[in-house]
Amino acid sequence: MPPLTLAAAALGGALLDRLFGEPRRFHPLVGFGRLADEAERALRRGAPGHACGNRLRGLAAWALVVLPLAAAAKLICLATPFGIADMLLLWFALGSRALGEHGRAIAAPLAAGDLPAARAAVGRIVSRETATLDEPGVARAAVESVLENGNDAVFGALFWFFVAGGPGALLFRLANTLDAMWGYRDARRLYFGWAAARIDDVLNFIPARLTALTYALLGRTGAALACWRAQAATWSSPNAGPVMAAGAGALEVRLGGPAVYHGVEEWRPPLGAGAAPTAADMSRAVALVERGQWLWLALFGLIAAGAAHA
Repeated sequence: MPPLTLAAAALGGALLDRLFGEPRRFHPLVGFGRLADEAERALRRGAPGHACGNRLRGLAAWALVVLPLAAAAKLICLATPFGIADMLLLWFALGSRALGEHGRAIAAPLAAGDLPAARAAVGRIVSRETATLDEPGVARAAVESVLENGNDAVFGALFWFFVAGGPGALLFRLANTLDAMWGYRDARRLYFGWAAARIDDVLNFIPARLTALTYALLGRTGAALACWRAQAATWSSPNAGPVMAAGAGALEVRLGGPAVYHGVEEWRPPLGAGAAPTAADMSRAVALVERGQWLWLALFGLIAAGAAHA
């Protein structure tokens, strides 16, 4: 596809996401999730089962549910003129509007002092337990989620769209979904989810670092780069560490600390610098992601224009 056509499709997909967001009913990912559940039931043996056997079965399940869909998307894009199918696939893969809506749904009650409503809202986007969170805890959980999902729901999808068009964005979104479904290190998915987690790590390696750089450029640059350099390696995830450290530094807030998962309190290393986040910082995190998205689209458009006239 010509670079300018791909750039136009990228802009169109982003505008569709901005106008319409994700489907409220009959979301395609619901059907994909059911397909993934069926693949797990058919292939996984035991919990956790044999280390090598279930890892191979998990890899086979990943390939069976992702690769045929990505291949079909490629064929459709080749048969569709003007990048229309690529544009629609990017719309499917992007979650920028949904991320902003979730963020503002937390920030509004938190700013109004309605802690129960803020807890309920943040519980829709995080996996930690939220029933006992205080106001700083709600804000911290929300800011962490927005920064991390800025990479997963926005910048990662854009990166793979720029690399491989609509099929690339689709493959990334499906791989990210399987990591969210299978990538936990619990008894059931310890081995079976290994491939989904590692593939997601590989697909996110470059986008995560570009996301961290974007946060640094659009926020407090010096603080973001310093936090990235000093703190990213302390985080358990090789990709979430740079994203969240740079994002926290860019916003000049402090993240990390205790969080309860499935009744067990975990202590996460501190990220960022400054005070605990507030409702206002929640809105600033959403704005940081949104500005970054339009910066990426503008830069890609300039690169595409330069390539077209080279």
